[in-house]
Amino acid sequence: MKDLLVSSVKTIKDPVLVTGHTGFKGTWMTLLLNALGISWVGISLPPKPNSLYQLVDEKFMEEHLIDLRDFDKLEKAIKLIKPRYVIHLAAQPLVLESYKNPRETFETNVLGTVNLLDILTKNSFTEKIIVVTTDKVYKEKKFLKTFREHDALGGKDPYSWSKVGTESVVGSWQQICKTQGGPKIVSVRAGNVIGGGDNSENRLLPDLIKGFIANSVINIRNPDSTRPWQHVLDPLNGYLLVLAANTRENAFNFSPNSKSMSVRKVTEIANRLWGGDGKISYSNTSKHLETKSLSLNSTKARKVLNWQSQWSQEEAVISTVSWWLAVTNKSLLPKEACLRDISELLRKH
Repeated sequence: MKDLLVSSVKTIKDPVLVTGHTGFKGTWMTLLLNALGISWVGISLPPKPNSLYQLVDEKFMEEHLIDLRDFDKLEKAIKLIKPRYVIHLAAQPLVLESYKNPRETFETNVLGTVNLLDILTKNSFTEKIIVVTTDKVYKEKKFLKTFREHDALGGKDPYSWSKVGTESVVGSWQQICKTQGGPKIVSVRAGNVIGGGDNSENRLLPDLIKGFIANSVINIRNPDSTRPWQHVLDPLNGYLLVLAANTRENAFNFSPNSKSMSVRKVTEIANRLWGGDGKISYSNTSKHLETKSLSLNSTKARKVLNWQSQWSQEEAVISTVSWWLAVTNKSLLPKEACLRDISELLRKH
C-alpha cells in the first residue's frame, strides 16, 4: 500500500487545496498529506472548540478561514492559491443537526459547492476536483442490497437530501466541463467514517467515548441499524488515489469489504475495550428519520484504483477506541496517536 500511495502521489502537483481542513476528516487529510510530502493550502471555517484540529496543534501550511457561502472572499482566495488539485471536504455533516438547521445545511452543502465549482471551472489552473459526499445519497431499495455508483439517488433526511443536491451540482458541472472544457470532477462516497479525535455531537463513537470518560449513562438510539463503519484513513487513501488516477469515471464508492455492522455490535466492542463498565441504554425509537441499513459496493474502486480497506470494521472500532485510550491516559499526544495510525496505513498491504 505504501508503494501504491507513494508512486501515485508523485503525479500530484502542488498545491492541493483542501476545503474543510479544520474539520475531523480535513485534519486527518492534512496530516496524511504532510506524511506523504504533499504541500497543501486550506480553506475552512474556524475550528470548533476541542476539535481534532486544535488537539493536534500542528503548525499547518497556508490557510484561509472563509465561509464557502461568501462568494467574493472565496473567489479572491482561490485566485491567490491557484490550486491544481482540490479535495472538497467542507460540509455540514450531521444528520440530526440538519433537522435543527435545514436551511444552513443546504446553503453550506449545496450553495457552497456551487460557489466552489463555479470559481474553479472559470479559471484554467485547476486540473482535478474531488467532491466528497456520502453513502446516504442513494435512494432506498425495497429489497436491500449494496449500492453501486450508478444506482438512483434520493434522500430521507435533510442532510442526505442536501448531499443529493451536492451530487446534482457535481453532475451539472461535469456536463459543463464536458461540453466547454474544464477540470475533471469526481464524486466520492464513503460509509460511516470513524477514528480518533472526532468530537461531533450525536455520533456513535464520540458519544460512547464522552460517556466512558464521564462515567455517565450513554443513550444509544436504534441499536439494530447497520452501517459500513470504516477507519477515516481508508477513504482518505481512496480520495488521493482518485486524485492521482487517470480515469474517466465520475464517481467512486469507498466502503469496507464485509457486511455492514450494527450499532449494537460497535457499542459492545467499544465498551469491552474501555473496560466493560459503560452505562449503556438502548432505545429503538427516534423522532428523527434515519436510514436503518446502509451498505456500499466498492468494486469499481478496487478494480480501477487498486484500492482496498486496510482496516476491517472491527479493527476500525478498535483503532478508534485505542486512540482515545492512549490520548486520555496521556501515553500519546493527539498528534502522535494520529501519526501512529498513518504509519500503520503506510506499512499495510
